[in-house]
Amino acid sequence: MASAPLPARVPQMFDDDTEKKDAIEEKLQIETTTTPASADDFPDGGLRAWSVVLGASLSAFSTFGYVNAWGVFQSYYEQEILPTTSPSTIAWIGSIQYSLIFLPGLFFGRLFDLGYFKIPFFISSTILVLATFLVAQCTEYWHFLLCQGFAIGLASGAIFGPNIGIVGHWFLKRRGLAFGFTAAGSSIGGTVFPIAARKLIPQVGFPWTMRIIGFVLILTIGIPNVVLQRRLPPKKVSGGLFNLRAFKSIPYTLYTLSCIVAFLGLYTVLTYIDISATSFGISADTSFYLVSIANAGSLFGRLFAGVTSDNIGAVNIIAPMTLVAAVLTYAWPYAKDLPSLIVVAIIYGFASGTFVSIFAMPIYSFGAIEDVGRRVGMCMTLVALGALAGPPISGAINRATGGYTAVGYYAGSMILVAVVLMLISRHLVLKRVWGKF
Repeated sequence: MASAPLPARVPQMFDDDTEKKDAIEEKLQIETTTTPASADDFPDGGLRAWSVVLGASLSAFSTFGYVNAWGVFQSYYEQEILPTTSPSTIAWIGSIQYSLIFLPGLFFGRLFDLGYFKIPFFISSTILVLATFLVAQCTEYWHFLLCQGFAIGLASGAIFGPNIGIVGHWFLKRRGLAFGFTAAGSSIGGTVFPIAARKLIPQVGFPWTMRIIGFVLILTIGIPNVVLQRRLPPKKVSGGLFNLRAFKSIPYTLYTLSCIVAFLGLYTVLTYIDISATSFGISADTSFYLVSIANAGSLFGRLFAGVTSDNIGAVNIIAPMTLVAAVLTYAWPYAKDLPSLIVVAIIYGFASGTFVSIFAMPIYSFGAIEDVGRRVGMCMTLVALGALAGPPISGAINRATGGYTAVGYYAGSMILVAVVLMLISRHLVLKRVWGKF
């Protein structure tokens, strides 16, 4: 983690007390990125800045929104294309997508810090569109795994990764609001793509459905390639690709761990709410709407998080909303009729959307803006482990127990543990830096 230079008097004051010296250094780091004095360096609005938000939102629509539609594909593949393949095995396709949208964050975040953005972004956009067209030709499990799992996942991660850093270049005081609008794109995509896929498949067939989605992506990812632009000059900070010094900060380490654990459970409901509804006797023509309903709920959660986090702090929003997501995950297996599942989908979508939209915001406070791409990238790369393992573990539990009750207990507990770790991280920051509690 890059360190803000200490005033000359600090070593003399605390040479005999390393802990106090480290506390002052950490406090000064936070102040250099969040004090009103540095806010003058950020536009925090204007046509150019909001056009960047539009581009970032469309990027999220085309990547996170696309990937968040996986629940419909999971259900369709289980019932139509891959009926002899187990649900947990099919879930690996979506799980790889979820994980790879985070995994390249370290590499592309570092490239972004060094000034390499436009060319990697364009290449990744091209791969995303081509891979979508290739999914139309898939017939075997390994075809889908390579094209929809690995290719779309990696391309989405390479596109989405710089979004966080580039929005941070243009906004400070209104950063939460900008993130909220950016994240809203993924909710809109997660609402539109499932409905479009489900409606188009019976009318034009699966191959042409994927081709139509590919044509839509040409537009929605083409605009970001034009309007997204760095504002700050690149700066080569020390530490290499993976800066282990950042993990000397216990709050940063705990916060990163909390995000990993959260994603072990967070995508379970989105992945299985559709297919669980059919197991309760709800028509497949109706159950697929639950994924879109959850994503529509997350739209309002993301906007709520963006509006409120600037005023009361990101963690103060993330922690209680993530707790609500844990409670709804516990409740989900007991919702066995359509009205109750709709309620679960709406509230769960709102709560989980809050977490996903601004979980990177607290990471800004652990160092300087010049290093934010790498710092966020390290967290996102590690978060990929949770996103990769979570849905298949849930699928294996479902297969072993023959139901979703144990699945809800597992996923809800993971989210609950994540909240505890997050609060401990926040407590340590308050105690060490500000001397509270």
